[in-house]
Amino acid sequence: MASRNLYLTYKRDTSRLLYWVINTSNGIVRSKTSVEDHQPVTINTTGHSTVSEIVQMSKLIAKHIQPVPSAILGLFQSVIKARSATYDAFQQIVNEKPDPEIERSNSTHKHFIEALTEACNALGGGSFSSQAGSAAAEEELDEEFDKSIFQNQFSALGINGGGEDDGGETDGPSETESTPRAKVQRKNAKGKGKKGKRAKKSQKKLPPKASPEASLADVPIESYRIIEDSDGLVSEYLLAVYAVAREWSQLRSYTQNLWREVAYDGLNGAVAASLTNIAVGMVKRTSNAVFVDFPGHDSYETIMRTVTRGDPDRAQGQFDVGLYRRSADGHSMEKVKETPVDIKEQIWVNTYQDLIDFLDDFRKNRSGKPTKSMQAQIRDWDPNFDLQRATNDERLQWRRAYTINWLYDLVNVFSSIVVQRNTMKGEHHIYETVDWSPSGPWNMHRRLFGLNEFAGVITGLAMQKQNTDIRQKILPHHVFQLQCIIDSFAASRGWTVNILHGHVVGPPARKFRPRRDVDLFLDRDCQTNQGFCQAVHILKLVLDKDAESHQHPSRHQNYCDILEGVNLDFINWLGESKYMHGLNTILPSRFSQHNTNGLWEYSPLLCATGLVEGLVLTQRISMTMWDRMTEPTMAIHLHNMLVCKGYIKEPINLYVLLQDLLRESFFPDGVPESGFYDALVKRVQARNDPKALRERQAMLSNVSQMDVHQLGNVKMNFFFKTKSVLTMYYDADWVPERIPDSEINVPSALGMIRLRETKKVVDSATGKKRLDTTELVQRTKARGMSDADIMKMVSIVPDDEKELPDPENLAAMTGFFSQEEYKDYGLFPNSILSPYSQKKFKWLTGTNLLEFLRVDFFADVCGRRPFSSLNYPLITANFMMVFDRIEERLRESRHPLYVRVYEEAPPSMRRKRKSALIIAAMAEEDPGVLKICADAFQEMRMSIFGFIFWDDLRETESGLKARADLDPDEVSPHLCSVM
Repeated sequence: MASRNLYLTYKRDTSRLLYWVINTSNGIVRSKTSVEDHQPVTINTTGHSTVSEIVQMSKLIAKHIQPVPSAILGLFQSVIKARSATYDAFQQIVNEKPDPEIERSNSTHKHFIEALTEACNALGGGSFSSQAGSAAAEEELDEEFDKSIFQNQFSALGINGGGEDDGGETDGPSETESTPRAKVQRKNAKGKGKKGKRAKKSQKKLPPKASPEASLADVPIESYRIIEDSDGLVSEYLLAVYAVAREWSQLRSYTQNLWREVAYDGLNGAVAASLTNIAVGMVKRTSNAVFVDFPGHDSYETIMRTVTRGDPDRAQGQFDVGLYRRSADGHSMEKVKETPVDIKEQIWVNTYQDLIDFLDDFRKNRSGKPTKSMQAQIRDWDPNFDLQRATNDERLQWRRAYTINWLYDLVNVFSSIVVQRNTMKGEHHIYETVDWSPSGPWNMHRRLFGLNEFAGVITGLAMQKQNTDIRQKILPHHVFQLQCIIDSFAASRGWTVNILHGHVVGPPARKFRPRRDVDLFLDRDCQTNQGFCQAVHILKLVLDKDAESHQHPSRHQNYCDILEGVNLDFINWLGESKYMHGLNTILPSRFSQHNTNGLWEYSPLLCATGLVEGLVLTQRISMTMWDRMTEPTMAIHLHNMLVCKGYIKEPINLYVLLQDLLRESFFPDGVPESGFYDALVKRVQARNDPKALRERQAMLSNVSQMDVHQLGNVKMNFFFKTKSVLTMYYDADWVPERIPDSEINVPSALGMIRLRETKKVVDSATGKKRLDTTELVQRTKARGMSDADIMKMVSIVPDDEKELPDPENLAAMTGFFSQEEYKDYGLFPNSILSPYSQKKFKWLTGTNLLEFLRVDFFADVCGRRPFSSLNYPLITANFMMVFDRIEERLRESRHPLYVRVYEEAPPSMRRKRKSALIIAAMAEEDPGVLKICADAFQEMRMSIFGFIFWDDLRETESGLKARADLDPDEVSPHLCSVM
């Protein structure tokens, strides 16, 4: 899942190209007996080269290697194409508005392009065609290059002191084995003699500079680079800026459409928030990777001023966007439409300026109250302003006022704990030196859910002294995240910005409330009786009753304390905050004229990211609780036994779902069809594993310093280590690459991508290719798939990187179906998916990757595998009530089993009676007891829809919008080219 950012691709391909050219040239130079044979080319020992030197080396190579591998010609074309794209883009600017700096940079681009074209033509690239840029071409190029470099299929010349002039006898290589050697045309190369002796003989002929040459073997491919003068560095920086700006525009368009779906089509906000978090991470990682080559030039301010040539207003008319369609022959693109781009919107200039204006105003007094001049600009903001009737300038002013008001509320809430300590308790915290980050000392005091890191950054900037230069500290992902926050609200009011159509304004979404999904999750007012708050209340009553029956008042005290603590935080700071009721010495909300809870009520993204964190915390504390309780495990095992023995004719769908989602937790050795008691005992006794005990003890060594997320880390559990999709990404800081194979759900879209990227090996027994035996492969096979099944599944990808499969086919491809259907490859129609043998998902980056991963998030939150939708406290209460009913029925009938366990057992067993009762029932398999157990399950039977937070699940959907449902204003960024 490496980035396909234009600059990073250029950088990678340039390094690979130089690696081959330099090492091949070195081999040829070393093979010549006289300097005249290779002048003006000399040995390169650094891995660095100028473009003129590349031309000279290429001409030398062309004399000795025919034909040059197509992979190398493909690399030449890729590098030339990247430079040409940037040259064309900025040349258009120069044509419309002369700019000396761009003209100098573009002349460097032109010289670079001409020189590399000359080098490529010298190697025979003039007639070479590789369809550069297509997914298939890149895959083939990567495979051929890797094979060539690492298996020495074409290697640098290995002739030392010999060649055509001496009759063609060859000696061994003079470079280390890690340096490639290229084959050359030579006469009578019979390769006689013992290699060891000949190598030793050739070593005596090496020139004195052999030692510096050997150091080249220690230079990694990534360090090979083209040396340029200052104008060259500027041109490379422009290339980097152009590349990131293009990605910015695409990601903004994608996330904006997500929030429109939330408001107008009912998409659960947690899905949109998760994908937005990943997009923010993409902006951050790409910027870090790109601008590591340009220290001190990575701030948003510097990048933005480079794109706009220091004047965003004048740059408004300098960029055009062209809409293209595929030609009838399918091999070229035809321009359909071209229109000017609102560059200030596409690269977030307006949002950045609003952020700067807020920070400058806040820092004038750091009181949390806008200055009089700012108040005059933002105090009349109206959430119901008619955007359809407004001019573009009026809409921008409306959004600016909203942004600054919302930022004031955000900082005032987030800083409230420190401000109150200073004003009410007489403490003297220096605002500009406070660590506001989530890892700082104030994180233990909850003030917000969902946007803590962003709030910490903005608060830290706002609390700096007025004369502090903060602009260079504002990075691209900070501005992008704010842009997403603003877009989430603007989209719900009917306003989006389209790269091709400009500002698109429609009626506000009817009946949409940003708190819609948060309110369903918490159900503060007990409207559905399925929310977290009510579930905690019910579970606490059940736990108290169970503690009383066992004559052990503190039996569940730890669980109750954690649940109550989290519930109280949710009530105070999720969807609402104490801020809306007024905090001492903290100014009232800037939105008080319309809604005292405006911080949340006017921010769909804040509500949704807060919901995500709430769902993650719910799963964490629930899995921790289940790991220490016996009831959940016994309930699932007993239900499976009763189904297998026919006492329950129709399995209860809640138990079936849990058995599937947490299979490795409940049944680490597979779901048993007999030996039920033995399977349960083995599962429980695993808790006594010495290694697991030591690992858990080590993790708990600093428990006093852990926050609630760390305390609920499933890694500290013995059995319940499975993470929901939300939890998995939350722990990976929303970076898919950081998720270890051991955590990936099977099946899932991410799992399929990882399987595709798993190393292929040849099975020694069958002689056929299979995936290497990783933990993910083993877990996939445990689901009933053979090596051949897996290889067939991962060989299927979309024909074209610009077209994702239809939703139902993508859902099928990612395996969201039963175990039997898993093997049914009739679910993969060739009209949509076709064999693409042994290729990686390298086209799955950027917005394509987001759309593919969307399947996982949708299934996890509100779809086929609703791990994050389940109300675990309510489910836990149901488990315990089932066992209460079994106990009650056995007591009423005075069954011998009940008498033996409850009345005849020694007092030491009193606190384990209920567990002993169920275990004895499974061990003895008494038909009368099992019938009572089955009746209890049936009496407490509830549909799964009684245990989810939402009104319904969208089980028949994949989560993707069908092509027929796409908004006509939604134009794929892949079909547009910005100049």
